Amino acid sequence: MVQRSKSTLPVTVAVPVKNEEANLARCLERLGRFAEIVVIDSSSTDRTCEIAVEHGARVVDFKWDGKYPKKRNWFLMNDSPKQGWVLFLDADEFLDDVFCDEVAEAIAKDDKDAYWLAYNNYFLDKPLRHGLAQRKLALFRVGKALYERIDENGWSQLDMEIHEHPIVEGEIGEIAAPIDHRDYKALGHFIQKHRDYALWEAARYAKLKDASEAWASLTSRQQFKYRYITKWWFAWFYFALTYFAKLGILDGSAGFHYASYKLWYFQTIRLMIREQAASPDRK
Repeated sequence: MVQRSKSTLPVTVAVPVKNEEANLARCLERLGRFAEIVVIDSSSTDRTCEIAVEHGARVVDFKWDGKYPKKRNWFLMNDSPKQGWVLFLDADEFLDDVFCDEVAEAIAKDDKDAYWLAYNNYFLDKPLRHGLAQRKLALFRVGKALYERIDENGWSQLDMEIHEHPIVEGEIGEIAAPIDHRDYKALGHFIQKHRDYALWEAARYAKLKDASEAWASLTSRQQFKYRYITKWWFAWFYFALTYFAKLGILDGSAGFHYASYKLWYFQTIRLMIREQAASPDRK
């Protein structure tokens, strides 16, 4: 079980999960400095819930009906965090004391309402020290943010916000200390996950074409992606940016394979968009 330290951070850590027994214990055992730990479970069939209880987390059951809200927004709207701040953490993301110290300092300053977080990625069990930096807006004051609303109405099987980002009311800062993103599941899980993401992205692209309000809420990076993702060169541009311009080549074989899978991912999205556009059901 996680031992709470005497000086706890006034943060609810929310960990959305489904069948995460391979990662969850490593994630939870590093959360002893936080005042509340909640594991939001989607009908796991492995030991996920048992592991959560063993580590002192509160388990919340979530069953998605295919419509808004998804998992993170549902938690914020229906089972509100007990602390003033919420940190959304995936089961394959692991914190250290340096990160916790910086969060403590940031919250004590009380001048921001949300924070971008940085990540150290691993692939094929190797650290990716180069390539395109990953960051997420995953720490914010309760009541100051919700993830962007997308009315999916059953066109996706993903019950949790993946590429949706929080819409924040207030100032946004950055936490420099990185989180380790290291999935201990097999490569097949990575491939299946990105196949599901590609299906979601293709459907999202179709929805965005006639949604000017939704477009305006996107980050500049998201707008660039959706503006050019149907171009033949986009997947190759991403590969070149990650592998050459951002020096992913220095990460050896892991860097090459990671960039190659991302090339496949974006090319798959492009082909799915073309396929959907040509389908009689879309006309």
